[in-house]
Amino acid sequence: MCVCGCNQILTACNHVGCTYSHTMLKELDDRIGRGDSDDVILQSFIQEYGPTVLVDPPKTGFTGLVWLVPIVAPLLALYLVWELVRRWRQRARFAPADRRSLTSELLERARREVGQQDDE
Repeated sequence: MCVCGCNQILTACNHVGCTYSHTMLKELDDRIGRGDSDDVILQSFIQEYGPTVLVDPPKTGFTGLVWLVPIVAPLLALYLVWELVRRWRQRARFAPADRRSLTSELLERARREVGQQDDE
C-alpha cells in the first residue's frame, strides 16, 4: 500500500506529486533487480514504513482485535439483550402479590370462579 494516505495499492496511487509512491516503486524495482526474495523485501518495507504498507495486516496483537471485535461484539450484544428480556419476563411472571390489596371479597370471588371452571 502507498503510505501517503490515499489508501491505494502502491502501483495505483493517484495523488498528484506523491513522493512516497515513486520512491517506494524505485526501491521495489531495485530490490527485485538485486534478486531479493519476496519475504526480505516485504520485511524491509515493514521496517521502513510500518505495517501500513500491508494490504492485509497481520492478525496478531491489536490488529487481531480489529478482526475479532466485529464478530464478538454483535454476538455479545445479542446475548445481553436476550438475557435482559428473559429477566424482565421472569420478574413480571413471578411478581409477588400485595396481600393488602387482596380483600376477602376478591378471594371469595376467585374461589367461586375456579369452582365454576371445574364444573365445566
